[in-house]
Amino acid sequence: MESRRRDMELLSNSMAAYAHIRANPESFGLYFVLGVCFGLVLTLCLLVLRLSCRPHPRPPARPGHPSEDEDDEDEDEEDTIDRAASESLLPVTEIPLESHGPGDGALAVNVFASAEELERAQRLEERERIIREIW
Repeated sequence: MESRRRDMELLSNSMAAYAHIRANPESFGLYFVLGVCFGLVLTLCLLVLRLSCRPHPRPPARPGHPSEDEDDEDEDEEDTIDRAASESLLPVTEIPLESHGPGDGALAVNVFASAEELERAQRLEERERIIREIW
C-alpha cells in the first residue's frame, strides 16, 4: 500500500511540475540555462584545480642506479604517458647543414643528454608527423 502511495505522489508531483513549466516557459528556460552555466563553471574550476595541484615531475633516475620498487616503475610509466600529452618538445641542439660548406665534412647532429631523451624526442616527432598527416 505504501509503494502505491509513493507512486501516486510521484505522478502527482510530475504532473504539477509539467503544468508549472507549461504555464511559465521563460522561468524554466532561465533555470535550465543557469544550471548549465553553473555546471560549466564548476567543471572549469575543477579542471584548473586539477592542473594546478599536479605533482611536480621527479628528475629522471640515473642509469647506474636501480629503482626503489617495481611499483614506482609502473607509476613512472603512467606519469610518463600523462606528461607526454602535455609536455612541449625537449630542447634540441642541432648543427644545420646550411651553415657549413659542402666540403668541410660537417653533418647535422642531434645532441641529447641521454638515450631516454633521444627516444622521447623521436616519439614526439613521430606524433607530430602523424598529426600533420591527419590535418
